[in-house]
Amino acid sequence: MKAALISTAIPWQPPPHHKPLKPLCCSKVNGASSSPSPSSSSRIKLQVSENAELPQPRIQSGEAKETDVWRLFREAQKNILHLNQHRLKAVEDLNKTNSEKQLLIDKIEQLEREKQASVGKPQDRLSSCWEVLLRIDSMVLSRMIAAGEASDLRRLVMDHKMSLAEVFDGTLQKTDAELLAELRHFFARSRRYSSLDLDEIQGLQEIEAESFSYFNGQLHGNRIWTGVVYGIGVTLIQPLEYSEFFNREKVYGYSDDFERFTYFSRASLDYIVKCGKQPDVIHIHNWETAIIGPLFWDIFANQGLEGTRILLTCHDLNSQCLEHPDKLALCGLDPSSLHRPDRLQDNTKSHLVNILKGGVVYSNNVVIMSSILSKGRVIHTLSHGLDPTLNIHKNKLVVSPCGFDNSTWDPSKDSFLPQNFNVEDMEGKAVCKAALQQHLGLSEHASTILIGCIVSEDVDLENMRAVIMKASKSDVQFIIMGTSKLSSIHKLGSLQEPLKDEQVKFVNECDAAITHLVFAGSDIILCQSFHDPVLQVPLKALKYGAAPIALNSSHDNFRNFAEHDYETTNFSRFISSTFGNMSISEVLDGMKNHPSKWKRKILDAMEMDFSWDAECCDVHCSAYTAIKKS
Repeated sequence: MKAALISTAIPWQPPPHHKPLKPLCCSKVNGASSSPSPSSSSRIKLQVSENAELPQPRIQSGEAKETDVWRLFREAQKNILHLNQHRLKAVEDLNKTNSEKQLLIDKIEQLEREKQASVGKPQDRLSSCWEVLLRIDSMVLSRMIAAGEASDLRRLVMDHKMSLAEVFDGTLQKTDAELLAELRHFFARSRRYSSLDLDEIQGLQEIEAESFSYFNGQLHGNRIWTGVVYGIGVTLIQPLEYSEFFNREKVYGYSDDFERFTYFSRASLDYIVKCGKQPDVIHIHNWETAIIGPLFWDIFANQGLEGTRILLTCHDLNSQCLEHPDKLALCGLDPSSLHRPDRLQDNTKSHLVNILKGGVVYSNNVVIMSSILSKGRVIHTLSHGLDPTLNIHKNKLVVSPCGFDNSTWDPSKDSFLPQNFNVEDMEGKAVCKAALQQHLGLSEHASTILIGCIVSEDVDLENMRAVIMKASKSDVQFIIMGTSKLSSIHKLGSLQEPLKDEQVKFVNECDAAITHLVFAGSDIILCQSFHDPVLQVPLKALKYGAAPIALNSSHDNFRNFAEHDYETTNFSRFISSTFGNMSISEVLDGMKNHPSKWKRKILDAMEMDFSWDAECCDVHCSAYTAIKKS
């Protein structure tokens, strides 16, 4: 019997699951071989080497099986071969890893040389892109990320290099951990839309095609540019005719707003058809683009867009745009077929058409932005005359909360703060509080409760005065800040005289640095409303470790906004169970008498995610998916 060849690349060791074999010997008895015996006086040890054949044992006639010794010996041979194969594979993997590491080192050195050569030259967008790639490579070498994730991030950078260059410009000022967090955030957001047909064109470039819009019975050309912002394709339309529609100081608020936005809406649809695009979803917002609904289904749906659907997001149901029906003809629509109760005819002023109503009727899904109210309460109390229409179409309505930009508003990396902080390390919160007190000339006592209030032009000054007068009897400090150049800043003057107190400060400067510092340094933030789509004060307060408290906590809109038998948002349920029903007196009592419990409540709130990328994004992505399947 031929024995298997045994490699001498590694010394043979007995397998761990077998007992060591005793040396195999043969002894001669009267000139004939006998069975191996440990007591034999003359022994010859068998040594096995590469390319040597193992002698086959002589088996006594009549023996039916090999001895146990030879069986165990063959098993040992197999184990040695198996271990040797693993050793060779490990050596191969190690050589491959060393080769990849050397390639990375060579690449880094090359990029460093190129970078040194460009010192003193303005950094363009492409250079920023290569800098991000360089940092990704260094993360691999330091074992901060695995090779698989690095490959995904490199592909992300190359696929979105122009938009990412703007987002991550100046990466040398960021730590590896900060840059990695932003890259992962960007990657996660880009994947949310991967199942949808969303056009994405790299760079900012002028395309050859022209778009045409139908206005006042005539076709007019528009010049088109396309680009990307945060990984999402963006198209810019420059009108060659009616250019005066858009050369304005403001976006809204003109007597010809209907004509302006109708022209834009028609041009957008013309562009989609002209370029042969077939999007899964056309997402429109508010009344300004709500006319796209009727335009799409009456004119464009049969022009190669049979698979496209319409999603309308309403940020404010109060702004609806009522116009004379004849104006619909300006964009090519038939007034007689649309001026009907089940289409665009206004529910109250029947001689007019309601553009926002048309958007609701002609959309496949409608997202209503409301941070605190359920769908039922929106329909019955905040519909501004649209409740009959919303009731008819309630099955396609969903409610979404507002959000905030967590890339700008994050205390752990806020560049405006003297020291950053997060849930694990709150020391920076105290530093920010002391800095805010010093900046405004307030006494710097850590035990003093600091209350911030950021108000807009529609603030109830009488109610605010009453709240401040009542709370000022405790050991508290107030910072009252107006927004931009709104009239509320001038109204604050009526508060200053009766509230003359060294513990009450008014801030008329409205730069970003002081605004961020007010959120970071305050223990409490007074809110005009928990539904705040413009300033997002309560959401930012939660993120920065300040308790958002309603100025008028006894009002029904604040006390009972989270009905259990209607659809509500995650934010609505959270704020209702934490700060929504608390008065300023109850908050001060909790902070002073139950500090540990209150601190835990604040930390829990900071860990919640109420940014645009959280529930708001999830609601819209679900709406996209539902529309695509319909």
